[in-house]
Amino acid sequence: MLNFKTMSEKENTGLKFEAAIKRLEEIVTKLEGGDLELENSIALFEEGIRMSRLCQKKLDEAEKKIEKLIRDKEGALATEPMEDPTQDAPI
Repeated sequence: MLNFKTMSEKENTGLKFEAAIKRLEEIVTKLEGGDLELENSIALFEEGIRMSRLCQKKLDEAEKKIEKLIRDKEGALATEPMEDPTQDAPI
């Protein structure tokens, strides 16, 4: 039998976005391997759903913070195109 452990909901509440994404990738890899027992697959799937929801929540929070930062004096959202960091700076 495989050594199997999932993170509890309590354990993952303090996870940072990057850690949650990494854990989600690990879960997907294990599930795609196909060598887990049904109960373990279901537990991992449930944890994957929690990780996915946690990531979405953190992205939503980040979006709200960004919107607050780019509001103009009247409170309307001011939009600016994002700079492409891969492009060379003008000379």
